[in-house]
Amino acid sequence: MITVFIPPQFRSLAEGVESIEVEAASVRQAITCLDERFPGIADRLCQGDELRPGLSVSVSGRVSGLGLFQKVSPGGEIHFLPAIGGG
Repeated sequence: MITVFIPPQFRSLAEGVESIEVEAASVRQAITCLDERFPGIADRLCQGDELRPGLSVSVSGRVSGLGLFQKVSPGGEIHFLPAIGGG
């Protein structure tokens, strides 16, 4: 099992849930599990075969450039991170 943390802006789609444990070996599989439990959340996280622009993913504390294809080890954590603008 891994833990997926749901960003505050998507919690209305997830019945207010902050995190959930799912059985997944990749970010893509974790999103599929989320969408089975909370229909529509995958559309907010993904655009085709990629994360939506403005989102990145942290897997067990490391920001991944692999996006949906990033592997996740048992006991790992996934955090979806919105881009932060500034200047």
